[in-house]
Amino acid sequence: NNLTFGNKRFGYYETIAGGSGAGPSWHGRSGVHTHMTNTRITDPEVLEKRYPVSLVRFALRSGSGGTGRFNGGDGVVRELEFLEGLQVTILSERRVLHPFGLDGGRDAKTGLNLLIEKESGEIVNIGGKNTVLVSPGDRLVILTPGGGGWGNPNDAPNEDSD
Repeated sequence: NNLTFGNKRFGYYETIAGGSGAGPSWHGRSGVHTHMTNTRITDPEVLEKRYPVSLVRFALRSGSGGTGRFNGGDGVVRELEFLEGLQVTILSERRVLHPFGLDGGRDAKTGLNLLIEKESGEIVNIGGKNTVLVSPGDRLVILTPGGGGWGNPNDAPNEDSD
């Protein structure tokens, strides 16, 4: 989940967390970077002070992980409002194909990238890979995928044994 935005004066790049898959003896983690190292998302206060954006929402996407004996982790919801006209690019995966579960575990929810246009009120699914021009007041909502579950959900361990 890679997001860039900018204009002739600046450019900004961030990677956005998702949910990790469960395994044969563990639950997946929520809101983490998987298969990526040496990255950290910008603190909200720094983001809003240095760039013409407002962070409207940044939270775990409850229920987006697949269920199983061990549940997959949940993805996140990240919503930005742009305060000036910018070029925005998203490069993300698992927007069509679900993160799969294993050994009877259920698939996680796919991700979704929505552009909410202030002027028209239209909500546009911009897909997993796209570049768009935004106007002041437009919002981008990024819902990242969860991780797949592991094992049959009916075989879930007791909370006491976890």
